Amino acid sequence: MPRSTSRVLTRVLRVLIAAILSLLTSLGQPAVARDGVAAAPKAAGVLRLRSAHSVQVTVERLKTAVQSKGIRFFDAIDQQALGKSAELKISPSTLVLFGNPPLGVQFLQSNRYAALDWPVRMLVTEEADGSVWLAWTDFSWLAKRYAIKDKDAAFKMASAVAASLATEAAK
Repeated sequence: MPRSTSRVLTRVLRVLIAAILSLLTSLGQPAVARDGVAAAPKAAGVLRLRSAHSVQVTVERLKTAVQSKGIRFFDAIDQQALGKSAELKISPSTLVLFGNPPLGVQFLQSNRYAALDWPVRMLVTEEADGSVWLAWTDFSWLAKRYAIKDKDAAFKMASAVAASLATEAAK
């Protein structure tokens, strides 16, 4: 093989190796989407958005946003209080449950097991560094999980509403 061909092949190989290494190192990193919404680390199918407020204030803002859109608020479960009752420590964390039955029941009609993820849940939690995050399950991930292929428009609407509620609570 001529020396010039060997050099070209060596360069191509180096570029390919660099590209593969770059791809492999990025696989563990959360992908950033628009408006600050990003994939949560170590949680498949979970999106999150940083809040500018404490957990308590973020939960109140989320409840207000839910109710202002005519969505049914079901409950807010203080997980830190549950931990205290079991003599276990956990950082501030509240699970908020809400939903719109005319929309959510459509998913259950397609797959009854989808009820394991409805009503919608949004987690408001404080990280070790003091940052507060809202997290929720990505509706496109739920569509795949339950093999629901006939409700694309409803899933897109649910995704937009969830992101809107999180943004309103976080700002």
